[in-house]
Amino acid sequence: MNSKMEIDMDNYKYENAIEIKEISKKYKDFSLNNISFNVPKGSIVGFIGQNGAGKTTTIKSVLNIIKTDSGRINIFGMDNVKDEKKIKEDIAVVFDEMPFQEEFTPNNLNKIMKSIYDSWDEVVYKGYVERFGIPYNKKIGELSKGMKMKLQIATALSHNARLLIMDEATGGLDPVVRSEILDIFFDFIQDESNSILMSSHITSDLEKIADYIVFIDRGNILLSGYKDDILSEHAIIKCAKDEFVNIDKEYIVSSRQSEFGVEALTDDISKFEDKYKGMVIDRATLEDIMVYYVKRNTDNIKKG
Repeated sequence: MNSKMEIDMDNYKYENAIEIKEISKKYKDFSLNNISFNVPKGSIVGFIGQNGAGKTTTIKSVLNIIKTDSGRINIFGMDNVKDEKKIKEDIAVVFDEMPFQEEFTPNNLNKIMKSIYDSWDEVVYKGYVERFGIPYNKKIGELSKGMKMKLQIATALSHNARLLIMDEATGGLDPVVRSEILDIFFDFIQDESNSILMSSHITSDLEKIADYIVFIDRGNILLSGYKDDILSEHAIIKCAKDEFVNIDKEYIVSSRQSEFGVEALTDDISKFEDKYKGMVIDRATLEDIMVYYVKRNTDNIKKG
């Protein structure tokens, strides 16, 4: 093996935890189209998009569960295929469905994970299990959805992983459980060598914790960048129908009309405000941004 790959990860210098460069994957009814984005070291990246947009396909490509047709993926500066075994020692993954047998108990999982991961930390694992109030000898099949998710996270974070990948893992959980899990992510990221890629359609969670946002729709990246920049550049405009007719559509992503008037999303609020005075303008949320961009794509399909 190349000696460069023998470097101790504690001392290995890499700028991005994940680098995705122009990956493509074609299926009969769906394709990823030259997807590119990074997960900077020490950051939380929120990966958003509606169901079927390509989030899970991208994540499975990162994990080498799916073979891409083209492009490359580096993790910790290493090739995700050639160096898969070494890389996966330092990755924790949490999916929306429990991957463990329902007959297992948290105690069973501890023993199994000790045999899989050289870096498994039994003390950390038991600490999480206790913190979450998970019965140590209760079968997984008898746990609530929230408890199952907490158990996945406890397992994921107990082998000194540097990268946590979440695929819709907080969906269906109540707000109290989600808030507790977000706190854990904050703790995890305090070590600036740790990173998180978090796929979720619950955009309010990502507004709280994400540093960067990557927005995918129908296999294409529509937006990516600093979360705060994306939120500050976009806004919701509210006006009468006759006012909207006179607005330059260069400033408009898409719009919705009702009997009360028009609501529209602008992607350049500073220029819009300079040109149009006195309009009612509200802050846009990530959910607003996602909805209006998807609507634009749908409208374009209909027009085509």
